[in-house]
Amino acid sequence: MVSSTLRSAVVDLVREAGRATMTYYDAPEAAGVREKDDESPVTLADEVAHGILVDGLRHLDPSTPVVSEEAAVDDFETRRSWRRFWLVDPLDGTKEFIKRRAEFTVNVALIDEHEPVLGVVGAPALDLVYWAVKGEGAWREKKRASAERIYSVPPEPGAPLTVVESLSHPSPELEEYLKTIPVGRRVKAGSSLKFCWVAEGKADIYPRLGPTMEWDVAAGDCVYRQSGRDGERPSPLTYNKPDLRNPSFVIGL
Repeated sequence: MVSSTLRSAVVDLVREAGRATMTYYDAPEAAGVREKDDESPVTLADEVAHGILVDGLRHLDPSTPVVSEEAAVDDFETRRSWRRFWLVDPLDGTKEFIKRRAEFTVNVALIDEHEPVLGVVGAPALDLVYWAVKGEGAWREKKRASAERIYSVPPEPGAPLTVVESLSHPSPELEEYLKTIPVGRRVKAGSSLKFCWVAEGKADIYPRLGPTMEWDVAAGDCVYRQSGRDGERPSPLTYNKPDLRNPSFVIGL
């Protein structure tokens, strides 16, 4: 379904885009921060990473459409017939990036029949890449060392849970939800790293009780899904919805 050659090429592409973002991370005065129409921030780093990823994917796989956060999206009448497409978030965690926090990511996923079958999450400021392929597990490459497989472990019923939550998106709904489960510890992370923390066992669950878009979650969701020891972990997320918007979700239970 996904060849090792394609997977390796996408990992290299994410690393290349990540290196480009670091040019602006190391020189924030050049990042050109501004607001988009939805009042979310965007920088030159987002745009440069977008260009590298979209051009690279079109070169690697010219017959498969690409959807990116930083470009106009085809309407659903066009997309509804797509079996496969690339889903890209060139820089997830722009608010963290602007504040020069290291927890931002570059994300690419390949969607096939409404689920991610390849996901790559790069964290360039941490020199870290997570990747997963359906049926081949989830992996982490740190500082160019050999890839190591990572696993999540479903929590025991009733056991105190380590909850990973957003750095930038607290909500009253989250506080109400946390009253219903046995919380042992709360930790915060930026961007799609929250999925990866659950995938590698640093956290038990990631509840997101607020809006996200499909490109925000697809690559990290793939890493999480493939992190089980005995098959895929279940995920409530689906892809190529009419408006690409996700409902609230909880990953890990």
